[in-house]
Amino acid sequence: MITRISVLVILFTFFAISGFAQEKSRKQIKEEAKIEKQKQIEALVNSKTFVFNASTAFPQGYKSVNLTAIYNVKFSPDTIVSYMPFYGNAYREVGFGGETGLKFEGKPEDFTVVKGEKSYNVNAVVRGQNDTYQISLSVGFKGSAMLSISSNNRSNISYNGDISAPKSQKKK
Repeated sequence: MITRISVLVILFTFFAISGFAQEKSRKQIKEEAKIEKQKQIEALVNSKTFVFNASTAFPQGYKSVNLTAIYNVKFSPDTIVSYMPFYGNAYREVGFGGETGLKFEGKPEDFTVVKGEKSYNVNAVVRGQNDTYQISLSVGFKGSAMLSISSNNRSNISYNGDISAPKSQKKK
């Protein structure tokens, strides 16, 4: 009887140890999640279809501004749509009381994506109704991003945020 119990205890211990050996550690799970996130970001950037969501604005010559509302730039190969606030100096053709933000839509020219050592660099030129905008976006492998917009009629401004997949729109 003691031999049977000893054998059962040894077998149970062997199977328990084998089961624990096959579980993944937290470090392995985090590493796999990190790699999966990098693949998702790479797919978004290479497709040229994503949304930059701003959280902070850095106007040239002014203090940074935390953004509490939803401001974004929607990128696609066919069109770039910007709905961003503007803080800074306007030089000409920008009237008082009108649209003061960087709100424009247009077909991107020279839309390029280049993979660097630590980030993706996305560059495009968009011609709006009254201005031409040079857009430079640096996207980290984890999804954080820094957007710079320069135009002929306004001072340069940068934004900090992240990118995400565009939300699908339901058609009625």
